[in-house]
Amino acid sequence: MKAFVIDLNKCVGCHDCQIGCKDEHCGNDWMPYAKPQPDTGQFWMKVHQYERGAVPHVKVTYIPVMCQHCENAPCKAACPENAIYQRDDGLVVIDPAKCNGCGDCIDACSYGVIYFNKELNIAQKCTGCAHLLDRKWPIEVPRCVDNCHVGAIQFGEESELDLTGTETLHPEFGLKTRVYYRGLPKRFVAGTVYDPMIKEVVIGATCTLSGESGKFTAKTDNFGDFWLRDLPEADFTLTIKADGKTKTMEVSTKEKDIGLGDVPLA
Repeated sequence: MKAFVIDLNKCVGCHDCQIGCKDEHCGNDWMPYAKPQPDTGQFWMKVHQYERGAVPHVKVTYIPVMCQHCENAPCKAACPENAIYQRDDGLVVIDPAKCNGCGDCIDACSYGVIYFNKELNIAQKCTGCAHLLDRKWPIEVPRCVDNCHVGAIQFGEESELDLTGTETLHPEFGLKTRVYYRGLPKRFVAGTVYDPMIKEVVIGATCTLSGESGKFTAKTDNFGDFWLRDLPEADFTLTIKADGKTKTMEVSTKEKDIGLGDVPLA
């Protein structure tokens, strides 16, 4: 079975994969695999950008997302015309000749990666560039993979790819997907500790998060900054200690990453 591995540690948010996909499918009729993608409104490969935390403790994450080519694809099960099929290599394809434009597959897709083409009255999505694979063009990979200049996207046989440390997107959906991600963002808590009496940052303060999900510790650096990374989504008590002083506060990573800004240690 074919699969993708997307390494977010390498992704620089250049959108080369997204551009390559548009270049391959806009204005090109690849029947029986796909009709032309509209110039605007559809991104069969889309790079999502997330700003996490709060100034000045901010991280930017880029996550390329396309059809996850689910083994138990809900879109396939929802199609009344049997227009969606799974190839022997695992890629899920919408047959443009059979699609009647009902939109049931769009509603069924948990990842929101199926689009409606009003002009053609059909549903459309990533095909894994099946037309290129079957033609065995100069290199047997989809355009998004070929177009990524930093090598952040790999494609090949699932059994031959290095899946060490990878995760799938939204495993809570309960779908067996064939797009694996390395470096998916985890929650963080960050801040800058300072002494308001002398108006100086505090170096070497011990910052500890504790709660039912575990205990995490870091020390402030030469700028008074601390970063507690790779956290679960949970409620915590943050304790900051230095020079006989202690500060305690409640923080939660259930909804978002936390950038506390300046934290006075009085």
